Amino acid sequence: MASVLVFEGAVIHSTDPEHLEILNNATLVVTDGRITAFSKSSETHDAIPRNAQIYRLPPGDFVIPGFVDTHNHAPQWPMRGLGQGLHILDWLNEITFPVEARFADPAYAAMMYEHTVDDFLRQGITTASYYSSRHAEGTKILADICHKKGQRAFVGKCNMDRNAPDYICEKSASESLRETEDCIQHIRGLPGCADADGALVKPVVTPRFAISCSPELLQGLGDIVKRDSTLAVQTHFNEAQQEIDATTELFPQFNGRESDLYESYGLLTSRSILAHCTIMTDYEKERISSLQCGVAHCPIANMTVGGGFMVAPVRDFLRRGIKVGLGTDSGGGWASQMLAVIRQAMIASNAREVSEGMDKALAFEEAFYLATLGGARVLCLDDRIGNFQVGKEFDAVWVTTTTGLKSAMTPREEGDSLRRLFEKYIMTGDDRNVAHVFVKGRRVAGSR
Repeated sequence: MASVLVFEGAVIHSTDPEHLEILNNATLVVTDGRITAFSKSSETHDAIPRNAQIYRLPPGDFVIPGFVDTHNHAPQWPMRGLGQGLHILDWLNEITFPVEARFADPAYAAMMYEHTVDDFLRQGITTASYYSSRHAEGTKILADICHKKGQRAFVGKCNMDRNAPDYICEKSASESLRETEDCIQHIRGLPGCADADGALVKPVVTPRFAISCSPELLQGLGDIVKRDSTLAVQTHFNEAQQEIDATTELFPQFNGRESDLYESYGLLTSRSILAHCTIMTDYEKERISSLQCGVAHCPIANMTVGGGFMVAPVRDFLRRGIKVGLGTDSGGGWASQMLAVIRQAMIASNAREVSEGMDKALAFEEAFYLATLGGARVLCLDDRIGNFQVGKEFDAVWVTTTTGLKSAMTPREEGDSLRRLFEKYIMTGDDRNVAHVFVKGRRVAGSR
């Protein structure tokens, strides 16, 4: 017998970058994890079977789509907040690489990844694109934990065979490629993950960035992608001037154009997730638009680690039709909360408007879109998640607003409209306002 869940009450989601649908009295019917009916009024749907489990949201509560984190370093979760202000390559050598090296120990990886996935789920992040460390065993452990806990995830073994300390650098391109293919097969062997489209956990090819990958490794990874067009790719792209200068020195034939570099190795496709993209020429914007790549905008990391005031031209990306989502970039970004990233995205865009006078700042509606449906588009999952369109899978956060000091949220008061409560939650709420988290209709986390 089918499992049927019915949610009656307030529902909020994005229909496009500029518009929110805010419904005070809606009915969502979820059958075996998929939305089968969405009534935008309080009328009970005729097709609700008798065995349905009905949830009636009390006043002040509402349901939103689960947050989508398009750029996340799972092994950096225990180092969030460290090394703020360092330039990117110094930060990697002084802070990041020593921490990531600890994930060579499977016991440490299992313990820390349990905490990591639990933390992101309790924040309402139902989908995450994870970089693992360069260790194959740890990557498999991360994928297993995401699958067990029910988080929708992309998991990639980080590839890096040069320009890193000996204690963490891979021995050769061939070994890195062999372990990458082994991890891909492991992830696809998880229960229910053989179907590249319907899998909860998916593999993603993950060259850390061109600086840490030899041409042989980049070409081998491109060949893997060429053989399997269902594979996603993730890497860092034009993150900071120090990184761009080092890449130009290593690959002078591309004249500083990272788009040409990655495209030449077959690593730019419609499934490519390019993190940061803070310093972009018109040429590179045109190339990633033409190739239908997605951008993972990480405003917290871009304004605290890397060296300089780096604010990605998100408004220009959107104007050009480039897919854009948000990333926590844990731990370059100090937050595991998507709410913090939404807030910083708005601050960064305001700063860009004031300092450069070119692009209008992001509106509240646009920032929320980037964290949900926009992120789903970047990951090529917008046909499955991102809003509550009938036919999509039910990835959702049940938000409970609070009074007094029950959370950090601006308190709920009598007479608040649903829009007002929503703004209070997004701008001041925390994980205590996340009552329940659902992925494919399964409750996977929550404070209640």
